[in-house]
Amino acid sequence: MDEHRWASWQPRPHGLIAPVGLDPAGRLGPTRNQARGPRWRQTSSGRYVPATADATAVHQRILEQGTRIRDWGAVTGWAGLRWRGARFFEGSTFPDGEELPVPLVIGSACLRPDARVSISSEQLAPRERELVDGIWVATAERALFDEVRRHGQHRQAVVDIEMAVAAGLLTMVQFRDYIAGRQAWTGVGLAREAAAVAGLGCRTPQEVRMALVWILDAGLPRPMCNAPVFDLEGHLLAIVDLLDVEAECVGEYQGADHKDGAHHRRDVAREQRLRDAGLECFEVVGGDLADRDLVVERMLAARQRSAFRPLAERRWTLEQPSWWAAWAAERGL
Repeated sequence: MDEHRWASWQPRPHGLIAPVGLDPAGRLGPTRNQARGPRWRQTSSGRYVPATADATAVHQRILEQGTRIRDWGAVTGWAGLRWRGARFFEGSTFPDGEELPVPLVIGSACLRPDARVSISSEQLAPRERELVDGIWVATAERALFDEVRRHGQHRQAVVDIEMAVAAGLLTMVQFRDYIAGRQAWTGVGLAREAAAVAGLGCRTPQEVRMALVWILDAGLPRPMCNAPVFDLEGHLLAIVDLLDVEAECVGEYQGADHKDGAHHRRDVAREQRLRDAGLECFEVVGGDLADRDLVVERMLAARQRSAFRPLAERRWTLEQPSWWAAWAAERGL
């Protein structure tokens, strides 16, 4: 199974370097003179790392700014989710890739402003933060709530929720229960609306965006996402990105990684298996999602071509054979 396609959770890399303060003896940190030299880099007021530490690496950035939290506060938003392992929170804007400041929520505590961080003075309850490998991090529910509100956009909020759930940081029930208790908070309405749509089971941001075009723009019934489809003999045909069970229609998002020869050949064979079983297919490729009208037209045309056969006449099934559970668990599906 291709890791880039399925791994919504990703461990932190080794070799991260925590900032240190000045040390007159030069043992636990740089002396004042050394800190002014080329071998050290300042991360915040009075804190330094060796100049070799990569200032652009997302986990290193989170660690450097997270260590600023002393008495109270937490890393939150995208940075809190990424520190916990949610892969698709990159710490940059989409699609231009501009680096984002690390979000910190500090309640009534004081922290010196810095362009490398965004500081929120909103309330932070004691139960909403945890010490995670050396830095204080907001709980997954609070970090996701803050990230949803930071974006302030319905579709991106659904993407955020789907990716946090796919990474295993929390469940849809846990997030919905959390926001149910945020009655008077700014942005809670958006969070509720997004949570009502989320729970699709997508594994990548682009799969979520494709499913949202299906639901919100094409006005089609809520699909199943990442559904394993089998033939009547119990062989796996494919795990499809989008499935309209009623229509027998399948949608697949094909990113740039699908263009190489071997991957493309597998995709062609996969689609043929699905078509042989009577499923109509459509594809959305990188860049298509910028033209929603085009994608809607493709979706509606595929659904119109679909067979809509009764269950007794179908050559495929969602019923999982006895071997599936163990096989899927071994592969993290």
